[in-house]
Parts: sequence; structure tokens; C-alpha cells
Amino acid sequence: MQSKDIRQAFLDFFEEKSHKIVPSAPMIIKGDPTLMFTNAGMNQFKDIFLGNKSPINPRIADTQKCLRVSGKHNDLEEVGHDTYHHTMFEMLGNWSFGDYFKKEAIDWAYEFLVDTLNISKDTLYVTVFEGDKEDKLDADMEALDFWKEKFPESQILYGNKKDNFWEMGSQGPCGPCSEIHIDIRSEEEKKKTSGADLVNMDHPQVIEIWNLVFIQYNRKANGQLENLPEKHIDTGMGFERLCMVKQGVQSNYDTDVFQPMIQQLAAAAMVKYGENEQTDIALRVIADHIRAIAFSIADGQLPSNNKAGYVIRRILRRAIRYGYTFLNFKESFIHSLVPMLISDLGDAYPELKKNKDLIINVIKSEEESFLNTLAKGLTLINKISADIKKAGKDTVDGKVAFELYDTYGFPLDLTELILSEQGLKVDIDTFNAEMQKQKERSRTDAAKETDDWVIIKDTDSEFMGYDNTEAEINIIKYRKQIIKKKEVYQLVFDKTPFYAESGGQIGDSGHIEFNNEKIYITDTQNENNLIVHSTNKLPADISATFEAVVNKERRLNITNNHSATHLLHKALREVLGEHVEQKGSLVTDKGLRFDFSHFNKMSDEEILKVESIVNAGIRKNILADIRIDVSMNTATQMGAMALFGEKYGDKVRVVKFDDSVELCGGTHVGATGQIGSFIIKQETSIAAGIRRIEAISGAMADELFNEKRLVIENLKTVFKNQKDLVKAAEQMIAQNKELQKKVEQLNDIALRQQKQEILNKFKEVNGINLLTSLEKSDINDLKKIAQQLISENSNSIVVFGTVANNKPNICVGISKDLIENKGLNAGAIIRELAKEIQGGGGGQANIATAGGKNADGINNVFTKILELI
Repeated sequence: MQSKDIRQAFLDFFEEKSHKIVPSAPMIIKGDPTLMFTNAGMNQFKDIFLGNKSPINPRIADTQKCLRVSGKHNDLEEVGHDTYHHTMFEMLGNWSFGDYFKKEAIDWAYEFLVDTLNISKDTLYVTVFEGDKEDKLDADMEALDFWKEKFPESQILYGNKKDNFWEMGSQGPCGPCSEIHIDIRSEEEKKKTSGADLVNMDHPQVIEIWNLVFIQYNRKANGQLENLPEKHIDTGMGFERLCMVKQGVQSNYDTDVFQPMIQQLAAAAMVKYGENEQTDIALRVIADHIRAIAFSIADGQLPSNNKAGYVIRRILRRAIRYGYTFLNFKESFIHSLVPMLISDLGDAYPELKKNKDLIINVIKSEEESFLNTLAKGLTLINKISADIKKAGKDTVDGKVAFELYDTYGFPLDLTELILSEQGLKVDIDTFNAEMQKQKERSRTDAAKETDDWVIIKDTDSEFMGYDNTEAEINIIKYRKQIIKKKEVYQLVFDKTPFYAESGGQIGDSGHIEFNNEKIYITDTQNENNLIVHSTNKLPADISATFEAVVNKERRLNITNNHSATHLLHKALREVLGEHVEQKGSLVTDKGLRFDFSHFNKMSDEEILKVESIVNAGIRKNILADIRIDVSMNTATQMGAMALFGEKYGDKVRVVKFDDSVELCGGTHVGATGQIGSFIIKQETSIAAGIRRIEAISGAMADELFNEKRLVIENLKTVFKNQKDLVKAAEQMIAQNKELQKKVEQLNDIALRQQKQEILNKFKEVNGINLLTSLEKSDINDLKKIAQQLISENSNSIVVFGTVANNKPNICVGISKDLIENKGLNAGAIIRELAKEIQGGGGGQANIATAGGKNADGINNVFTKILELI
């Protein structure tokens, strides 16, 4: 049974059970501060479990793309080394929101596996929660009784809290679960050891394939459990593992999910899968990682050095180095796998097809960049190993290895591999200590404690900020957070004019007021479909009715910039072509940032043309045509463009300015004339095929225009009102260059004369020609003279000192023969001499400089060099 058929069989089965089939949510999480990536099928329904949103249907099923590489679910380093761990994987799931519960979940799981897929029930084992004294929970006898109707007790096992009690996090909805495991060992192996003894023992052929979670409790901040008002079902089945079972193989990587990719890679590397463990691991790593990388890019997350982007870059680089080290791929290769991936998964996940060119180009660019980094790293490692051998040692300092890892992105295992080939090793304990310090710094930066919500009034919250910037509101719940040892508070109102950050637009700020007490709202965020207002303190009377006031000037600037973004998007497509699509944006009160797909740097003419079109649209004073609760089909027929990486429901909001039509939930001007004016500040590249425009509008654009006009007026005065200011400036620059050349020539003559005058100061000290002199010249000029003297005079050391504005500087030069024969080093010597002037410095073996604070110590420098010699 092919993987495509298995996936479809699952969806068809639950559709017949009255489940609404929904598309996978993006793998990149937005609006949830606790997660960067979707790591389970339930993530997109988290706000429903929390009671912040109503479900579109009480029964839902889907196949969800998930990523587990960070936080508690960190499988990255295991991927490729075993048969069943992955970074990106598909989770088949069915949900009930207050509808059916344990009986139906268990009945249907059994029916699908045994009756629909014809999996032998004799190979299956199920687990039930054994209870927990600490939580005062009894064993899940209800689930046990239902399972007894399907299996003999020898195939029903008890599981502890770790394995059989599922929790969303340290707080929130949770409940007991039943896992379904399968034993795919040979009959001979089964006779030796019962599968029951191998469940949850990390045996590669006795594995969990489905987890049925019975969500019936809420975990409070103090650790106590309370019953939820409604009971829910949340199940998740590993698609790749199910394919392994149905295709009769012993590894996920032997299924048709991975084999076509592995065989293509093996052919390119001229190796055979199954013959060598090292190359097999490399093939599995790459075949797995390409999926995670491609889906992340398609969902709007490009590789970068921050947060989620850094995780994706790390996955990609892990794939590159496995190919580089074990498959001898010295040039970019991973991008060539994308067409096959899309051929296999493009129908199930159309976002892959839509972003094919972007995925290929981003991966190729990242590959070329990191391969260059690897080459530089090899040069650094060779230099380090040479220095270690010269010192007669065999161990590289762990701090040096960590710097290679942290600064240059050079992985430890590759460093160890290269050094081992030269008979060297790394001080792992020191490396691990440095890594631990970094983790502790990260934990400290991210430290946050969150209390339970204190409910004042159990009611829904309504956003009314499209039409209002002021409103009378009541606080319906609040909670305290401690962030970096500082207390802050989050408030939720019954209705709010404050816009919560989403779709690239930052959240509103302002204040709430009652009885002359103002509480300032510093930020507004959308957290699991809840509008959360941040403040540094609670009001004196939490139950009062407050006047909520948005910072109107800030909102106006944000709104101007957001509407300008829509006009910009349309203008870019008009000037550059229909291939232009938004790939990210940031809209603030200070300006806007717009990322878009385009493979060339924009010319000055193109930038001016786009800017001109936007300003023309502003002058037309186009009325905003905003439509709410539009069906997704209708919006698509209107030509509405979606925001890259965003997830939309069945009903959407459409914002239209003439031919500009976009799906958007942000705030906008009533008519484009309100924007005032628009200026593009710069256009740059942020990734292969992705350009970025930074621009300003309204008052900020006027300020910049006035600044530039003032500069031009001042230049006119400087150039005595010449008509062509550019030509006048070019002439002045040319004249300055000529004069600079003459100055340098005269300076060279002066330096040669100064050098001749200094030559007679050489003295022999302990067999070395030493020249010391306090000069009035610039330290850079003295450095030039020192370089000339040590190149022209063998067996020589030159020490210069100078004082300018009461600040001392010194320079040391050492001839090549003294460096080679006596091991002298200017950098080491200058560090000793610099102590006399209370300073520091450094340089190369032949020349070094230092500055200091104590000018009175300059003569001590010359005494010190005599002592050193």
C-alpha cells in the first residue's frame, strides 16, 4: 500500500465518521509565545482547548506537518542514526471538541487499524494510565474496560504518568492517554521475548504508532488539576511509522516516503544504501532534513541567525556537513532534491508546488554560503592543529573548538573528525562547559514565570478597534508574569480598541483610566486567539469600568504604513512582474519593511518608478473597500492575495484599494490620501530570491524630505549656488584626491628624512641592534618607519614612543631573523611594555602597537625594553 493511499485512507475513514477534514496548519507557529514550531497535530486547536475559540466543527481530522528539533521534543541529534526519529513528520489525527469521548476514540482506532488496514490485532499492544498518587488520580478504568472488549489482558499494559498522561505544558488542558504499539519483529524473535516486555523500551521494531489523548483536566499554575467543563479527544498517529507497518519493512527510511530520495542521493554520491553505516546515516539525515527545510521555507520561515530561522539553518547545515563529510559532496546538492520532494508531496501540500522556485533558490544559496564557511573552518583547524603540534601537545582547547562552533558554525563532530585524522583530540569537557554557559545565558534571557488567569467575569472578548480608538471596558481576567525578575501583568478586556500584533502589524499601546489613575498599556499581543494587553502594574480597582484609549498618533502612523504596504505590493507587481509575492512584512509607527520574491537587485529607475506609482495612488485618494466575513472562495475569485506563511479560516477579511486586493486583518486608512507621502529608504537582499524594501510614509516621510531639502540648500551655499551640484561635488572630490596625493608624497619625503635622522640611534644591547626613540610623529607614521627599519636592518628591534593630547602610544618592530632564530614576538613584547603606560595593544610577530592612559610612563617603556633584552 503506497504512502499516498495510506494518508487518503485515514482521511476518508474519518470523513465517513462525520469529521470535517481540514488542511494542515503551517509548521511555523504564530500567536503562541510558548512554541516556535508545530510539534503536534493539536497545536492549531490549542485555542479551542483553552476555551478562547469555538471549533468550526465538533469533529475534525487532518494530516499535520510537524517539526521536533527544539525544546522538550528535541529529536535532531537522533535523526538518521535510528530507524524512526525524524525532524519533520506527518501526524494523522482526529479530534472531538466536547462531542464523543473514550469509547468512540477507542472503537474507531481499532476499526481503522484492524478492519480497514488489515493489521493483525495479535501484533498490537495498548496502554492505559495506571494512576498517580501525587495528582490523586486513579487508574483509567474506563479506557481499560473499552480495550478489554478488543484485546485479551495480555495485550493491555499499564503506563505511568510519564508515558500515559499527556500535558500541553506546565499549565493548561491535559488528561490520561492510551498508546497503541505494534510489534513488527519476526516470529522467531517474538517467541524469544514477548512484545509486552518491549513496549516503551525504545526497541526499533516495537513502536508506538497512535496515541489517544483524553483531555478532561486543566493543570493550574500551582500544579493542581481541575475538571474541564467539556471533555475532548486528541489523537495523533505517526504517518511514517504507519507506512513502515503497512509496507512490511523494518525502518521508516525503507518506505516509499524516503527511498526514492535516498536512492537519488546514493546514485549522485556513487554509494549503495545498506552497505556502509556511515554513508547510510548520511543518506538518511539528508533525506529527512530536506523535508523539514522545504516545508519551513514554504510556510514562510527562511533560514536566518535568529529564533526559528536559526533552527532551520541549523538543520540545513547538518544535512550539508553530512553530505560534505561522508558522501564527498563538495558543491551544493541538496536543492536538486526539491523537485522529487514536490512530486511526492505536492498534491497533499500544494504550498510546496507554489513556492518551488523560492525553496530551490534559498536552499542553494544557503548551501553555497555554508560550504564556503566549511572551507574557511578547515583552514582555521589546520592552523590550530599546526600550532598544537608545534607546542608538542595533542589536545585542542575546548574553548577554541567552541569558538569554531559558535562563531563560524563549524560543528564539533566535524572538528573532532578532522583533528583525529592528524592524531589530535578536543578537550570535550571544556567544550561542554562553554556550551552549558551559553545555554544558561539563553535560559536566563528567556526566564519567565506565568501565573494562572484570575477570572473576574466569564465572558468573551470583542475587538472593536477598526472603528474606535477609545472605549469603555471592563477587565474580565488578568494574570501576573515574572520576566527577568520583573513583575508585569497581562489583562484581557470584555471589548477592546487595542489592535493585537498580527499579520506583520505591531500591537497598539496606550492606557486605561479610572478615577484619575492611568495604567499604561505597553503592548498588545494575540495569544492563542486571545487579545492580551501588557502593563507594568494592576489598577487599584480591578473591577472598575475603565476608559481605554489607544495612542492615536502611533496608531495613525502604523495605519498609514500598513495601507502604504498594500500599495507598494501592487506597484512592485506592476513594475517587476506578476512573480512578485509578499514573503514577510513588518509594519510599525516608524516605518515599514516589505519582503518579496524577486531574483535581481532593483535598479534605481525601478525603485523610483515603484515609489512614483505608490505616491500617485496616495494622491488619487482611493477609498478603502473593506469587506468582512468573505468566504475564502469568494476572496480568491476577487483576486485577493494572501500573506506568506499565514493560516486563514473559512471566512476572511478583504482589504481593497482599487486594483490592490489582499486578505488582511490589519488597520487601514479610510482613503489613501491620509497616507500623505511615501519614500523608499533602501532595497536589499535577505536571501536567495528574496528582496527587502524599507520605507516610510506620512509625517516620517515629510521629515526625511525636509532633511534632504535642507542638505541641498546648505550644499548650494557651500558651492556658491552652482547649478549642477553633483558636478561641483565630483570636481571637489577629484581636486581633493590630487591634493591628498601631494600631501602623501610630501609626507613620504618627510618620513624618509626622519628615518635617516633616527638611524644613528641604533645601539647594540646583548648582541641585538636596539633603537629606542621618543618622537612627535603620528603613531601610524612611526609604524611605517619601524617597518622600513626592521626590513633594512637585520638583528634589530625598534621601539618608538609618542604622546598626542596627553595620550601615549608605542610601537615595536622586530626584524625577521630575530623572529625566526630567537622566537621573539612584537605582539608579546608590546603587551609587557604597554603596562608602563597603563594600556594595552597587540599586532603581528614583526610589528605591534599599543595605546595607554599614562603619558608619564613613556620613558619607563624604554627602560623596560632594555630589561627584557
